[in-house]
Amino acid sequence: MQCRSCGIEIADKAIVCYRCGAATTDPVRQPAALKRRRSPLAAFVAVAVLLLLALYMGMAARTASDPEPLQTVAGVLAGAAVMLLILRVVRRG
Repeated sequence: MQCRSCGIEIADKAIVCYRCGAATTDPVRQPAALKRRRSPLAAFVAVAVLLLLALYMGMAARTASDPEPLQTVAGVLAGAAVMLLILRVVRRG
């Protein structure tokens, strides 16, 4: 049998060519496809939007007659933004 890569004569039962190292048969398994990573811009835009909403709710709480619900929403939005940012940093590292 001849090597498909370099053309040298090799044994019929050879797995690889002794001269160039090329495989004599096609691989049985194909490599796993890599998952496409999401854009980091989307996460940072989401964090920015959450923080802006939190700031807006905090400012609206100052003029509201019952500021407690608005302050709670602002705190939850700010916490969600921080958690999203932390998850993004942890996944990257």
